[in-house]
Parts: sequence; C-alpha cells; structure tokens
Amino acid sequence: MQIHQLMDACIFAVSFWLAYEFRTSDTVQEIVGWPKFLPAFDVFFWYYLVLIPVSPLVLESQGFYDRPLISARRHALLSLFKGCLFISTGLTIALFFSKLDIARFIPIAFGMFAFCLLYLKEEIMLLAAKSNMARGQNRRRFLLIGTPEETARMKQEVRARPESGVEIFAELDLNNTQLHNLVNLLHDHSINGVILSARHTNFDRAEAVVNACEIEGVEAWLVADFFKTHISSTTLDDFYGRPVLVFRSAPETSWQGILKQMMDFAGALVGVILVSPVMIGVAVVIKLTSRGPVFFKQMRSGLNGAPFMIYKFRTMVTNAEQLKHELAAMNEMTGPVFKITGDPRVTPIGKWLRKLSLDELPQLFNILRGEMSVVGPRPLPVDETKRINDAAHRRRLSVKPGLTCLWQVSGRNQISNFSEWVRLDLEYIDNWSIWLDIKIILRTFPAVFRGLGAK
Repeated sequence: MQIHQLMDACIFAVSFWLAYEFRTSDTVQEIVGWPKFLPAFDVFFWYYLVLIPVSPLVLESQGFYDRPLISARRHALLSLFKGCLFISTGLTIALFFSKLDIARFIPIAFGMFAFCLLYLKEEIMLLAAKSNMARGQNRRRFLLIGTPEETARMKQEVRARPESGVEIFAELDLNNTQLHNLVNLLHDHSINGVILSARHTNFDRAEAVVNACEIEGVEAWLVADFFKTHISSTTLDDFYGRPVLVFRSAPETSWQGILKQMMDFAGALVGVILVSPVMIGVAVVIKLTSRGPVFFKQMRSGLNGAPFMIYKFRTMVTNAEQLKHELAAMNEMTGPVFKITGDPRVTPIGKWLRKLSLDELPQLFNILRGEMSVVGPRPLPVDETKRINDAAHRRRLSVKPGLTCLWQVSGRNQISNFSEWVRLDLEYIDNWSIWLDIKIILRTFPAVFRGLGAK
C-alpha cells in the first residue's frame, strides 16, 4: 500500500503543477478570455509541501486502498471522487483563509486532473493485474487445514473470488493429519501458504502447524473466527508485542476518525465566530423576557457513558426539573426519554428558540472541549441513561454524542418510539463515514429552517 500511496502522492503533485500551468498559459487565457494570472509558483510552496503527503491519507480515509485490486469500478470511482473532492475543497478553504490572491480555477482544476490521472493509473494497474492473472503469474498454491466442514466452506469462498489469486491445492483435516505428512506436502508441491481454521479443534495442533510453517518459511494464515459475533468487526492489533484480536462494534480509530476530530474543532470554532452575534442577541432576549439564568446546564452521558456538563440556552422556567415529575403521566416517548407536545414549562421565547434549534448553539463550546462532535447520537441526561433497560441500546454511547444526528434530520420529535430513535443512532454508528457526516450536516439546515418535528 505504501508504494501505491507514494505513486499517488506524485500524481497529486503533478496534478497541481498541471492545474497551475494550464491556468497561467497565455494560449488558454487568450482563448477563454481569462484575465492574466502570473503569480510565481513559489507562492504555493507551503501548500504544495503539505498537499503531497496529506492527499494519499485522505484517499486512505475513504477506503481507496482497502478494496481488492480487481474490484467493481464503481467502488474505485466513488472513493476516488470523494477523496479528490475533499482535498480540492480543503485546498480552496485554506487558500481562502490565507487571503492568497489565486484564481479559483486552480484548486478545481487540480481536483479534476488528480481524479483523471489517478483513475487512469488504476485502469493501467487493473489491466496489468488481469494480464498477469491470465498467465498465472499471480496465482499462489495454498493448503486448507481444518475440519472437513470448515475447509469445504473456505474452499467455496476462495473459488467465489478468483481475483484473489489463491489456488487451493489440497484440503487436510487438522485432527487426523500427521505433521510429517504436512511437511512433505510443503516440500513436494512448492506450497506458498497454509490457511488454517482452528475454530472447533485443539489449539495445540494448530500451534504445531504454525510452527512447522514458520520453520519452512511458508506463510500461515490463521482464520480467527473462534467466536460467533453478530455486530462486531474483528481486527488484529499488537498488545506489548503480543498479537491480539480486537472485536469492535463501533468505528475504529482511523484517519477518518482523526479527520472527523479536526473537522469538529474547525467547524465549531468557525461556528462560534460566525454565530456569536446571534448568541449575544439570544442571551439578551432571554434575560429580558424571563427571570433566571441565560444558560441551562445539565449532566449528560458522553462517550461510553462518561458524564459531562452540557450547555444550552434556557428555554424553560427555572423550576422545570421539579415540574417534570408532575408531568410524568403526559410523557409521549416510550423508554427512558421524557418529551411532551406543548410542554407548559417552555417559555414563549423558548418555543421560538427550540423551533429554530437556536437553544443548541452553546453546545459548540462542548465540541471545542472535545466532549461532543458535530454529528453523533444526541446525548441523554445521565438519569435517563441509567433507566435504559435494553443493553443493546447502550451501544449508542460507543461514539461521542453530537449536535445533530440521523434522528435530528428524520423528524426529530415526531419520533415517539425510543427504539426507533436508537435504531437510527445504531444505523449511523454501523455505517459511519466522513461522507455520511457531511450528508447529515447538509440535511440538518433545511430540517432546522422548516422546524421539522420541533416542539
């Protein structure tokens, strides 16, 4: 993968140079009628220096390097398009905030050139791979070792993916095969590797096979499906020099996760700057129209249930928590959540603030503090979290809570079933990507402006 990333970094470098040369070409400027644009290329040096190593990492965050070499073109096109779009957009934003005098066409053309050249590279590599596959140069001979049922299943899976280049030479029963017979097969038939499944057998025999392959210098692939999990994805990690299997049912730490944190901080910082006049105005209106503090503070459940103090503009009377017990019989939500239509505790100005979600703006500071994310499951009060009876519902706590989420853009308070609310949160967690976050953010604005589901 490192070689591919190095090649792609070079392609991004060439693409930016091509975009610059194209825009500053006298011939192009005369034909199109563009104004003369002749800044020295040195002006872009630092952006160029950062762009080259960062661009392949953005592609990696979009899963561009995780797919098989021979795979459906749509997968390559989609991940490549999103990666180039993010890089081009990021470059545009960086140039804008640096107030650099630059033609807007350059970052756009850079993204287009990069997309075309990278896709051309992928097509060339695909043709080469198919050609080698046809000549059998990439095929490798493997032994399947396990119980007859397991080896039959694995053989069927391998045959369904001929692009992998794996050729099954023989199947061996781990419980009935003598070790010296395995070694003879490795010697006599130039075996390239062994695929071992030890799910229902003695690990001592599996260890002996791995040790034999280690001595012979033959690859041993241990199929680590010892336990039947329904949600968790399994990854291999290192624990102080010991290999460990990690069962994870939430998004793993990755470049996408790091990019999400950077976007959260940058988005919240820009948001605070842009809406600070609005927040000052809201604070003044609340102070003038009702008695009590401007802000409402409450302990909410954050990542893995860790409590944190959330901030909102106060939209209710000051004794709202005491009145909540009196209104318990009017609760319209199933489960531990409390919500009612026409809540009498809400002040007149509070209804307006809730309808436009302006009461949520102070949570931008929670995002800056790292307690929340822009997109994620909405945080529940700590006392409501403690009343969750279904253990599966607690998986919504496996990621940072957010300012907006799928529930927020799917009707908000029109959803009265807590299980449906959780289903949307888990759908978000199981399908999370930077692209999904962007789509939810884009859907949030019209939902807020229409007051969709607000109470």
